[in-house]
Amino acid sequence: MSKDLNQSLSPRPFVWLIWLLLFAGVPALVASWESRERAHPTGPRAIVAAAGGVPNVRRPPPIEPMTIYALPRDRARALNSAIPFARTANPPARPFIFTGSETDLARATDCLAAAQIYEAGDDAVGEQAVAQVVLNRVRHPAFPKTVCGVVFQGQERRTGCQFTFSCDGALARTPSPTAWQRAREIARAALAGKVFGAVGYATHYHTDWVVPYWSGSLDKIAGVGTHLFFRWRGWWGTPPAFRKSSENGEPVIAKIGPLSAAHQGGDGAEPSRSAAIATAVAASAELAARPKMAIGAKSVGKTVAGARLIAIEPGDVSFLVELGRGTAADSWVTIAQTLCAGRPLCRIMGWRAGSAPSGWPPSAAQIETMSFGYIHNAGIGLQRALWNCKQTPRAVKSECMRQRIPVAAAPAPSPDATLAGVRRKERFETVKIAPTEAMNSMAPRTE
Repeated sequence: MSKDLNQSLSPRPFVWLIWLLLFAGVPALVASWESRERAHPTGPRAIVAAAGGVPNVRRPPPIEPMTIYALPRDRARALNSAIPFARTANPPARPFIFTGSETDLARATDCLAAAQIYEAGDDAVGEQAVAQVVLNRVRHPAFPKTVCGVVFQGQERRTGCQFTFSCDGALARTPSPTAWQRAREIARAALAGKVFGAVGYATHYHTDWVVPYWSGSLDKIAGVGTHLFFRWRGWWGTPPAFRKSSENGEPVIAKIGPLSAAHQGGDGAEPSRSAAIATAVAASAELAARPKMAIGAKSVGKTVAGARLIAIEPGDVSFLVELGRGTAADSWVTIAQTLCAGRPLCRIMGWRAGSAPSGWPPSAAQIETMSFGYIHNAGIGLQRALWNCKQTPRAVKSECMRQRIPVAAAPAPSPDATLAGVRRKERFETVKIAPTEAMNSMAPRTE
């Protein structure tokens, strides 16, 4: 009996196995479950994982001037369509909160607003997309550490600026007060943390009818209207790469002084520049206050103020003239001011005798041969004269129109494009092989 009882109380081998699983196996399974890598199919970790983890991040990618292939519009669109959108997640960027002084904020706001309106025109969606790309760059170690530094990076070089408007003469064209105010409001919102999530962490973009050399080497992540947005491949395009904080000390950008009071003076500003702005504002106001010359349809074909009037834009803002054979180039400014006297907004487009167009509007080829251009805007105190320096060399290069390099140019965008109002939609964010003509800003937009 005792022997049978001892045998019944002795644990059998399979019982020991059960106890082993309970005390060792289950805790091991729980620990394995808790320490597993969670799936992040739509979050930043998915992008980092797809990029191969965190590499040696000592040196960010180089930023080089951009060139584009000279392709017909249809061919460019076909090539862009052939580049697939990235399959990795496209999370929205973190809110950007500007932390600088009031002076720095004012300068950053107007630099950002200038990028928006000259890159996307008076279009709220396009402006928000541009603003997000600029702020993404501010956070990325490959770019300057201030908003104005990013927007005007490379402005001193015709083929080195990152946003074309900053070095191709586009700033001679001035937005309407209403459009400028709207751009500033969008900029203020972006600097206060408003995020345009559609473009994620994009740092590059271009229109769909041009093909830049880098388009096949970056990840295409979004399309907004006719614009395509890209981020770097690998770790430098992941959210952790955008770790850099912005710095105080937004620089003064004299180029936008006529638009921005914040860039008309202060530390780092050129004293002579501020004085020149004040003089220009006063001169513009004085010109607008002069008696207005009666110029109408009956004046076309006649000599007015020393030049033959060819055509007048509907609205009496732009005037096409043929400059006299014997007139000196320096006297063309006086002719233009005589025609613009008494007008708050006025543009003069002049050609030498024998090369002028026959009527309105001038063609792109005719604009390319234009000899002289002048714009007057009393609303912002702007007066600007430019010469075709191939025809009339000038001692000061800033007085020269930008000349186009003869390559296959992209046709003008259709007026019903989503980002309507873009200054030149074949641009995107850096420099092209073919610089846009500065005086295109003086030509009217045909509806």
